[in-house]
Amino acid sequence: MTFDPQNCATTVFEALLDAGAQHGRSKVVVEDADKQLLTYDRLVLGSLVLGGKLTSGTRRGETIGVLLPNVAGMAVTFFALNAFGRVPALLNFTAGQRNIVSAAKTAVLHTVVTARRFVDAAKLESIIAALEKTEIAPGKRIRIVYLEDVRKQIGAGDKVRGFLRSKFARRFHRSQGSRPDSPAVVLFTSGTEGHPKGVVLTNANLMANAQQMFAHADGALTSEDIVLNPLPMFHSFGLTAGTIMPIVSGMQVLLYPTPLHYRQIPKLIAEKKATVLFATDTFLLGYARAADEGDLATLRFVVAGAERVKDQTRKLWTQVGTEILEGYGATECAPVIACNLPGYNHFGTVGRSLPGMELALDPVEGIALGGRLKVRGPNVMAGYVFAEQPGVVRAPEEGWHDTGDIVEIDTDGYIAIKGRAKRFAKLGGEMVSLAAVETLAANTWPDGQHVVVNLPDERRGEQLILVTDVAEADHAVLLEHSRRQGFPQLWVPKHILVVANIPVMGSGKVDLPATAALVRQSRPLL
Repeated sequence: MTFDPQNCATTVFEALLDAGAQHGRSKVVVEDADKQLLTYDRLVLGSLVLGGKLTSGTRRGETIGVLLPNVAGMAVTFFALNAFGRVPALLNFTAGQRNIVSAAKTAVLHTVVTARRFVDAAKLESIIAALEKTEIAPGKRIRIVYLEDVRKQIGAGDKVRGFLRSKFARRFHRSQGSRPDSPAVVLFTSGTEGHPKGVVLTNANLMANAQQMFAHADGALTSEDIVLNPLPMFHSFGLTAGTIMPIVSGMQVLLYPTPLHYRQIPKLIAEKKATVLFATDTFLLGYARAADEGDLATLRFVVAGAERVKDQTRKLWTQVGTEILEGYGATECAPVIACNLPGYNHFGTVGRSLPGMELALDPVEGIALGGRLKVRGPNVMAGYVFAEQPGVVRAPEEGWHDTGDIVEIDTDGYIAIKGRAKRFAKLGGEMVSLAAVETLAANTWPDGQHVVVNLPDERRGEQLILVTDVAEADHAVLLEHSRRQGFPQLWVPKHILVVANIPVMGSGKVDLPATAALVRQSRPLL
């Protein structure tokens, strides 16, 4: 399959209709941990029935908050809102009350859809209470809608209307004001720089990235694949790569509500004979360690994103006979920018860029090779929404998104991530990549997890502190290993902070602000 940007001139719901027509409307396309099965027909019909109730009292184009895990009801809710021309804002339920309320204000959410069962299980009662007290406009507070209540209100008339709409689904959908260039979802940054920013992705952005991925795979993905997605959809990797792309490409998606069940997920892979897994390094390491022999045998490959794949993780997966394909993306790019492929898997890189993307490198002082990566393409967002201007979309300048990552690109087009621009320290006038120092620690203690934090230092400008969960971590051992590996002594952290667990966000990434906070709290002891 070749990538043609013209094919992206569609909406997510229209792509669902097209996939059902192409792959068979009776094909099971979604299954969740509760064994709920959705064929293309059931997903379309469910979206049109549920959407009629969810959007009652809302306006076309309105943004509606969604606070749900990876279950069949989440998939139906997403497509239902898209079918009716509403824009789901997917709230990160692991982000904490402050960030969730901030996100709701930024996106101007008058309504938030959730489920009582989920609120109880995840202990989100205080967050729901805080949302209900939040004024979005003078005298107007956020309305919480529970899916259980909505289902009880669905009567015979609603089902008949949904059935009739399904017979003219495309025409009905377009009558709701949906267009390829209209917003399809609002996702949020982690809030590491203050309040979370909203990232507005259009229908065309999502469809472009889904088609770019499938074209880039060049036959490595087929409609026969069974994809296991444990990554939450509030994370763009879990939404587009793990859910939308497989559904519109004819694959079956197994949705799992949490990536943290290290023992259950390998068993599910074996039971369902999953062939593709989307996850992050942190989770992949956990699954490989917890799996029994044969649990992971049906996986043809796993796609890893969001964080660098450690050598130890790759080694464990090689032992079970499964290849890790490391990729790279950003929420602002819907999210995938590049990925390795079977047969073209260059360790230490994130592969080549997806078709239809332009890349540019801006020079960075102190960095001899590579530069700061900017990207442009059909998958790049409509723009940001900031807390200071709720509901106002600020488009990227001339369509370029500054990733903030320092990268090198070799002559064959393979991209090597050297680190975030903000994750470089200046030591004695030299720029040092914190990611490179983390690699040194990982090579020294492969079974541990390591994060390097930089703090101001009066003498050298900055100092490095290694945060690790390896109890026996010792500076002398790290220094000796650095000598053998050829690392400059300047790069070796003088202080090591041992913790029980490295903080991790719901998306699977290391929580850098929380880790830095641990260092600041412990600084007098270092």
